[in-house]
Amino acid sequence: MAQGPAHGDPAVALAARPLDLVINELVAAWNAHDLDRVLACYDPAFAGTDVGEAATQQGITGIRKMIRRWFRAFPDLKLTPETVIIEGNRVALGWLLRATHQGTFMRIPPTQRPVTVRGVTLMTIIDGRITQGSRLWDMAAFLRNVGLLPELRDGGEE
Repeated sequence: MAQGPAHGDPAVALAARPLDLVINELVAAWNAHDLDRVLACYDPAFAGTDVGEAATQQGITGIRKMIRRWFRAFPDLKLTPETVIIEGNRVALGWLLRATHQGTFMRIPPTQRPVTVRGVTLMTIIDGRITQGSRLWDMAAFLRNVGLLPELRDGGEE
């Protein structure tokens, strides 16, 4: 008797899911800090960018390095989806990240400060795996949260 996707390879199970369930699994894996589960959401030929990274992420190796940097710097990170827009095989995921800056990130030593950052990830998902992605997030908010950028004030003081 053939095994169904629920009993086999997790990547095969993902391929059979609607895109919203793939996104739910991706967010749950990030929040569980389960690197293998996160990576199972990505295609081996993944190509992506992140506003905080100079180089593109290529394949599972590239995405693994990026995710490890986030997990090391923010071991308590919690990702909350705020908006999910699906059109064909494209997804826009608006998210809110809350965490404590406990490890070096972007060459910034740990500050132990709480961090709240909003961002959006634009993805292409084919056969249940993310094949392309771009992460855009509020780097200025991160820098303000860790004390490296002053608060923006209205210049119209009376």
